[in-house]
Amino acid sequence: MKRIAYSLIAAAVTVALTACDGDDGKQGPQGEQGVQGEQGVQGEQGTNGTNGTNGTNGTDGVAGKDGQNGGSGLIRIATVPAGAEVTGLFLTEQGDLFFNVQHPSDANTLVDGNQRPYNGGTVGVLTGVNFNELPRNIVSSPVPVTELERQTVVTAIGEYQILGQTGDVYADLGEKGLAGGLGVHYGITSGDKILENDSPDFNGFVPSADDENTGYLFTNWEAYPGGMSRLKMSKSDTGKWSIEEAMMLDFDAVKGTAANCFGSVSPWGTPLTSEEWIVWSNENSTQDPDWNNPAEMGNDRIEALVAPEYPNPYRYGYIAEVQNPLSDTPDIVKHFTIGRYEHENSVVMPDERTVYSSQDDTGGVLFKFIADQPKDLSSGTLYGAKLTQDKGLNDPAVTGFDVTWVEIASGTNAEIEAWIAEYDEISTADFVEGQTSYLSVADVKAWVDGAETYPTVAQGGGLVTAGKPMDNRAAFLESRQAAKQLGATAEWRKLEGISINYDRVVEAVTGQDRVPGEVVEQAYMYIGVADIDKTMIGDEGDIQLSARVKDCGGVYRAHIDNNYNLTRIEPVVMGGTFRSSLTDAEQCDVNQLSQPDNVIVMQDGRIIIGEDGIQENNTLWLYDPNSK
Repeated sequence: MKRIAYSLIAAAVTVALTACDGDDGKQGPQGEQGVQGEQGVQGEQGTNGTNGTNGTNGTDGVAGKDGQNGGSGLIRIATVPAGAEVTGLFLTEQGDLFFNVQHPSDANTLVDGNQRPYNGGTVGVLTGVNFNELPRNIVSSPVPVTELERQTVVTAIGEYQILGQTGDVYADLGEKGLAGGLGVHYGITSGDKILENDSPDFNGFVPSADDENTGYLFTNWEAYPGGMSRLKMSKSDTGKWSIEEAMMLDFDAVKGTAANCFGSVSPWGTPLTSEEWIVWSNENSTQDPDWNNPAEMGNDRIEALVAPEYPNPYRYGYIAEVQNPLSDTPDIVKHFTIGRYEHENSVVMPDERTVYSSQDDTGGVLFKFIADQPKDLSSGTLYGAKLTQDKGLNDPAVTGFDVTWVEIASGTNAEIEAWIAEYDEISTADFVEGQTSYLSVADVKAWVDGAETYPTVAQGGGLVTAGKPMDNRAAFLESRQAAKQLGATAEWRKLEGISINYDRVVEAVTGQDRVPGEVVEQAYMYIGVADIDKTMIGDEGDIQLSARVKDCGGVYRAHIDNNYNLTRIEPVVMGGTFRSSLTDAEQCDVNQLSQPDNVIVMQDGRIIIGEDGIQENNTLWLYDPNSK
C-alpha cells in the first residue's frame, strides 16, 4: 500500500499591541537602540500528531513492449563460436541444460574461462543455473562483436563448462579414460583410425538409480561413419561436473552407424540414436547415384569401416536403441520397423508405443510408428502423415495443416533383417549400367499396386527381387518412396528436431497430477524446420507456402489428441524475411531465428531452440509461445 507522508507543522504566534483610545501625540525622535536581550530558553517540543490514513492504490499501467527483443518473445541465451552449429540440447529433471558446439572453425584460437579454444567438436553444459526454475526477466546475450566473442561461447545466464572435445583421451582417469579419443572412429576389422569426428550432436543424460547428481551422458557423433560416446559424470555442490569414466560405444555388431544425428531418451531410459545419412542407388531406383557403381560411390569411410566386406546400404538409415545403457557393454539394436530414411530425431510418446520420426531431407515425410507392445519397438506398424493446408493461406507465419495418417505396413525387426541380408553379398562387381541391384521405383509401385510378384529387370525391377513373390520390404527399406506412392505428404524440407515435454503431455492427455479445477493447456509436439524452401514452396503439392522466410526456417507445433495422435500442425515462430540481396551471414535477421535445428520443451511451456544457420555465430534461443 502507498503511505501518505506525515509532517508536523509548527505555527509562530505573534502578539499585536494596540494603543489606548484617544488622540495620538506627535511622534518623538527615535531613541537609541537598546541592548539586545538574552535569547530565551527553547520551549518543549510538542507531541507528534497521528499518521494519516493510507491512500488507495492507483490503477496498473499498460505493459510496455519488449525493447531489445523486438516483442518477439525470443531471448538469446547463448551464441556459439564461428563456424559452429548449436546441437545436443538436453534438459534434465534437475534443470541442467546440455548443448554442444558442432564443427567449429579450426581458426578459433582464443579462449574464455574454460581455457581451451573452440577449434574442435565440443560437448558441454551450462552451470550455475536451474533451467526448470528459470525466471522470465532474462536479458539477451549480445550479438558477438569482438574477436573473443566470435570465437567462444557467450551466455546470457550460466557458465558454459566444456566436458570434452574431439580427440580427448581423459588421461587422468587411467584405465577409465578413452585411449582411442572422444569422437574417434576405427575400422571394425582393420582397427585402423578412420575419422576424428568434430560433429557432436544429440545429448541424452541418464541419471544413476541412486543419485540424481550422477549419471551418464550419451552423445551422438554425426559423420560417416558415426557413433556415440558415454561419459560417466557427477555434479558438485557448486554445479560443476566431473568426468569419472569415458567410452565410445561399440556398434560393430550392427556394422556401425551412418551419421548419428539427433535423438531422445525413451520413457524407459534407453537412448535412441538417429542415423541421418543413408546410401543411394541409380536413376532407376529410389535414390541417386548407384551405391555399387565404382565410379559414383564416394563413401570411402563406410567402406573402410566394414572392410574387407562391402557395405550393404540397407543396413544404414534407422533408429538404433541403446539397451542396457549403464552396463559395461551396452547392447545396440537397430529398429528396422521404424523405417529407413534420413532420420533426424524420434520421440516416444508416454503410451510407450507411439513413436514420431522426422526425415531431414528435401521431399521428406513425417512418420509415425505404433509398436505392438509397450517398451518394445521390434514390431509394429509404420504410417506417413498426409497434410491438408489451410485454404486461402500461404505465408509460413500463419499457415497451418490438418493431419491424417496413411498406413504403410506392419513388420518385425527379424523379418526385415532377413530381407536386408539378401543384399549383403553385393559388391561393385555386380554393377550393371542402367540397372540397380536394389529396390527400384518400379518395385515400390508394384508393391503399392498389389502385384503378386516383383517386376522383372526388363520392367525396371531390381536385380535381387526380379520376379520373386511380393513382400513388404519396400515399406521398410525404401520408406519415403513407399509413403509417397501411398499418398503421404513427401514435401518437407529439412524437417529437423521434434520434441515434447513428457510431463506436460501426460497431464494434458491423462489428467495425471492435475489440480482440480485447473485449466490444462493443449499438449503439443514441437517441430523445427531449418529451411522452408524447394518442396515446401510454390503452387504444387500438399505444401504450398510462400518463400518469404525461405532459408531462415521456423518452428511448428503439432496437436496431440487423447490417443497420442497428431491431428494438426501450425506455426509457432518463424525466422525473419529472407533477403537474398545481402551477404550469406546477413540474409536472415540476426535478431530472429536462422535455420532452427533442435528444439526442447521446458516444464513451464517455453521452448529452447538451437540454430544450424547461416549466421557467423549461431544462437541458442529461449522462446515463449505465449508471448504473442
